[in-house]
Amino acid sequence: MIGPSGAVKVMVATRPVDFRKGAEGLAALVKAEMGADPFSGTIYVFRAR
Repeated sequence: MIGPSGAVKVMVATRPVDFRKGAEGLAALVKAEMGADPFSGTIYVFRAR
């Protein structure tokens, strides 16, 4: 298994999301709901229903 090198920030969405949104939709969700930059190097974790 390959792991991240160094310290990595991980953010977890608490509500389920619709994965049909695709990568662009999830990136928009990160910006709108979490107020974060999806390209900052942070790992975002989502769950389905």
